[in-house]
Amino acid sequence: MNQFHEDIVKNLERTGIPDPAGASPEQLHAAIAQATLRCLPEWISQNGKRACYLSMEFLPGRLAHSNLLNLGLLDDMAAYLREKGRDIAELDEIPDAALGNGGLGRLAACFLDSAATQGLPLDGFGIRFRYGLFAQTFEDGFQREQPDDWLCAGDPWSVRREEESILVRMRGQTVRAVPYDMPVIGYGGKTVNILRLWEAETEDGLGFETVQTGHDDDGAVINAATDICAVLYPNDQTDEGRRLRLKQEYFLASATVQTLLNRYTAVHGDDISGFADSFALQLNDTHPVLAIPELLRLLIADYALSPEESLSLVRKACAYTNHTVMPEALETWDTELFIGLLPEVYPYVVLLQNALTRDLKRAQALTLRDSLAIVKQGRIHMANMAVFGGHSVNGVAELHTQILKDSLLKDWYTLYPERFQNKTNGITQRRWLRLCNPELSALITERIGERWVTDLDELKKLETYKDDGDTLRLLCEVKRAKKEQLCEVLRLREGFELSPDMMFDIQIKRIHEYKRQLLNALSILDSYWRIKEGSVTDPTPTAYLFGGKSAPGYARAKAIIKFINEVAQMVNEDPAVRDVLRVVFVQDYNVSYAEKLIPAADISEQISPAGTEASGTGNMKLMLNGAVTLGTLDGANVEIVRAAGAENNYIFGLTAAQADALRTGTYHARELYDSDPRLKRAVDALTDGTVRGGREGLYRELYSSLLDGTDWHKPDHYFLLKDFDSYTQTKSQAGRDYRDGLAFARKQLMNIANAGRFSSDRTVREYASGIWRV
Repeated sequence: MNQFHEDIVKNLERTGIPDPAGASPEQLHAAIAQATLRCLPEWISQNGKRACYLSMEFLPGRLAHSNLLNLGLLDDMAAYLREKGRDIAELDEIPDAALGNGGLGRLAACFLDSAATQGLPLDGFGIRFRYGLFAQTFEDGFQREQPDDWLCAGDPWSVRREEESILVRMRGQTVRAVPYDMPVIGYGGKTVNILRLWEAETEDGLGFETVQTGHDDDGAVINAATDICAVLYPNDQTDEGRRLRLKQEYFLASATVQTLLNRYTAVHGDDISGFADSFALQLNDTHPVLAIPELLRLLIADYALSPEESLSLVRKACAYTNHTVMPEALETWDTELFIGLLPEVYPYVVLLQNALTRDLKRAQALTLRDSLAIVKQGRIHMANMAVFGGHSVNGVAELHTQILKDSLLKDWYTLYPERFQNKTNGITQRRWLRLCNPELSALITERIGERWVTDLDELKKLETYKDDGDTLRLLCEVKRAKKEQLCEVLRLREGFELSPDMMFDIQIKRIHEYKRQLLNALSILDSYWRIKEGSVTDPTPTAYLFGGKSAPGYARAKAIIKFINEVAQMVNEDPAVRDVLRVVFVQDYNVSYAEKLIPAADISEQISPAGTEASGTGNMKLMLNGAVTLGTLDGANVEIVRAAGAENNYIFGLTAAQADALRTGTYHARELYDSDPRLKRAVDALTDGTVRGGREGLYRELYSSLLDGTDWHKPDHYFLLKDFDSYTQTKSQAGRDYRDGLAFARKQLMNIANAGRFSSDRTVREYASGIWRV
């Protein structure tokens, strides 16, 4: 052990490792966290410019293992605990910090890890949600939501900073924002940034604990405050739910902006003109965009800057990351709701609108006024506010950024082309390879050394071994070991027996129509019938694994979950296909479950229609762990295939240009349905009773959306029917290729070797140099 490690061990001894016979994993976790925090180098310094990442979601996963890894202490700690009669694997029982829904939160966590590892000054700002999203279970195939009380096990890595609390004022309510700082430890332990999460309490400091102990004199006031950070994404199908969401967004924006202004003036005094030289605010999607009018308000009202000076300063400080290509997904707020809750902020929204009009006049571009308006038809358009109020707009994959320029934000690109740039997403290899797949990490390090942990481009050296039989056989052994481990996890968590001899085809992501989990399910039905009928005589034994949650109010997505679970039951209960076809939908998919699923995957399902997924990061994690991509040319898939080679992946379906042409032209989904018997039989299973619940109408909306359209979309808007034949053929080819173990392992190795570009280390360096200037 080095001196740092010895100091932590001394602190552990002082804290007192719990009695091996009777202590809980929670007590063990808390002891390790407390001992580690005492020994960390100084947290953030106020010197120099800092970037600030504002995000409604952060999904760091379990912190103990990753912090110990980045400190170089993981193996020593495991050995030390063994001496004490404990197992470091006990920490796996600690729940994830449930502060996000999907890729948005995982991306934010990757960026924080990478920035600290690169020595870049980047801090995260979010909300300390009490219950996060929700804990998912299945009841008779239906998704059920339960509160995800991740704090039940304590939060020993966070430090409450009472002295830095901020008052946030809304109409009829003032709440105290109390910061909880979580260290973000870079690999090697040289840099420690922070993730600051805000918790809402009453103005006089009463919060969750007061409610729970029953010592409150005014429970309604306390609940109104604590509701703000009770749950991520409250249901926005009601007026109260929408109002609560707006409160959350303003709470995050105001508390963060006030803190940054306080930090600046503590160093520089009241001359606020250099604020943008000290802080860069990156707005992760539109949820934190209220930081723009809030900063504008404070500069004018509290620091007496002119509107022109204030807007110039805001623009220099703020930048916006877009995460969607769908117009309907761009956030807007009802003007009356906004004024009713934030009357002091709304005048600055109008100020932004008026400034935009002046810019359009100067540019002789008043014809764009309607499309670019921040306030129009009783709605406030947050993406328009973000583009106008910042100096940079970035997409998160090359294709996505081009779509922003060509269609979604085309008029903005015409007006401000210099603001647009691309920053393809990335993932941290520390968590998504070194930590979750130590077996593969050891093989890679044995072949090329360990520099890849901080320089993922080093993986390119693995191409030297693409035809080396010994390396490919070892790669097969690693994959087999990870599949065996996953099978044990499935047995314990799901009560499901699965053979590691099967090919593992995995689709793990948020449940949404455009993610096309339904297409996957329909193809499984088609395979099932063809195997039963004998038209497929020698199928490759395949296990299809799904994971993901639907938003509680999203009826069609919840129907997709029910349909997949019923298909799974029908297939799994049929002894005729038991040895060749299995289906399982895991419950409560989260970061920690992903760490088990991803290393075991043979096939990575990335099947959204081209031109709908902004980027994706699950595709990168699966690639890094040796899964080949079965997917469309959508999002970052385009760049993955370019890097690893089309011959090492399985691409199908329409291109983005072809999809656009069909949407604007004539496409008759029902004619395609009527002309293809296999497709018709699969689609009819939604309503004809073949799958339980179909005759009762549980999937009627899904059926109608494919053949009749919806109030918002034409029939088959996401091209499930159009891509069905190409998808099933390509999937079958992947299954046939899998039988040649070494040839398939070569494809897997080529994906690993070319994953270097998809490190978030590269991404944050590009943000730092191209946007933040830190």
